[in-house]
Amino acid sequence: MTEQKKLKAHVRDRMARTGESYTTARRHVAHILGVVPGYPGFGAFEHRPSTLARRLLAQAGVDVDEPMACGLGGGVGFLYSIFEYKAVDHPLLTIVAQHHPMPWLEAVTTHLGIVPDVQHSSGAKVALRKLDDALAQGRSAHLLVARGHLPWHTGVDPMEAAEPYAVVVAGVDGGDYLVDDVPGGPWRIGAEDLAAAWAAHRKGRFEITTLGPPTGRVDVPQAVRRALTLTSDHLTGPVLGHAFDVNFGLSGMAKLSAELREPRKKSGWRARFGESAASRYAMSRLAECLTTAYTAPAGTRPLYAGFLDEAAALLGAPQLKDAAAAFAASGDQWQAVVDLAGGATGAEASVAAGVATGNPAATFDAIADHVDAAAARESEGVSAIRAALA
Repeated sequence: MTEQKKLKAHVRDRMARTGESYTTARRHVAHILGVVPGYPGFGAFEHRPSTLARRLLAQAGVDVDEPMACGLGGGVGFLYSIFEYKAVDHPLLTIVAQHHPMPWLEAVTTHLGIVPDVQHSSGAKVALRKLDDALAQGRSAHLLVARGHLPWHTGVDPMEAAEPYAVVVAGVDGGDYLVDDVPGGPWRIGAEDLAAAWAAHRKGRFEITTLGPPTGRVDVPQAVRRALTLTSDHLTGPVLGHAFDVNFGLSGMAKLSAELREPRKKSGWRARFGESAASRYAMSRLAECLTTAYTAPAGTRPLYAGFLDEAAALLGAPQLKDAAAAFAASGDQWQAVVDLAGGATGAEASVAAGVATGNPAATFDAIADHVDAAAARESEGVSAIRAALA
């Protein structure tokens, strides 16, 4: 297909989706030559995994918005963990506020009953050939790479640099692959650099996932029911079926609250993060984990509340309106935690008031109050979801 034909295909696709005139649609797509036809574009989002899934679905002919893609991916969850390493001066904190551990695209497609095409390769050369074949067939491709090896991601913590990170390759232009990731794209990357980022996620075996048009009717209401069941079950547990489940869901929230308040034991935050530098790290990391890392703002709760409002109308289940209100209220509590922790939103956090005055214990106690309030609202939300599904 010539470049001019590619451009016309993109213009016609946008005209069909938006109702825009040819001139207006052409102005919007002229800058993304090389993107596979039907890929709906790049740009802002609230929750990155949901938006990548939504755009892949759109190209396959399944139209959902971001809140729906969020809910179908499992929406919200909670994982609280702290690890200690001799090479690091302070414990390392992780909170995953989105649904976990099922990969996002896998959860969305499983609930929708769509079978993706998943391929693996033994080496970069074969993997790149498969990627080129997919793009030549007009399919965007979901890859798992190491974020620290993507040139537009700078300052990635070495402890996180090789963790699996999803991106979508949505085209190729002038020898560069066009990547959908954070706002500002399409991001350009050459074959050598992409192969290096792909290979650095060693357990991924050069995974590439594409979506074709569904072979049958997509039952969205049934998909919503499946997703609601998964989310509510994982918030109350079990998730993995072994001892680590204490860190998940409402149990994980209770554990976080207890350790924030613990006055003496080594497991408490006063012992782990009471020193000034450790406190600053903990506050910054806590805010990050509830805003941008493995989440959307306010722990993904406002976005999930939007999904629940849509689900209430779709299923004719007014109890889901109550669930939406509960998770929206929970989001207010998680946002209050972010505010206490310094309001970090991707930049370096300011120090929370209690830490700045040399009294981190007071800040920890105040955060625990909000965690308890959030957990109470989410327990109410789970009860409302189960009432809707009964």
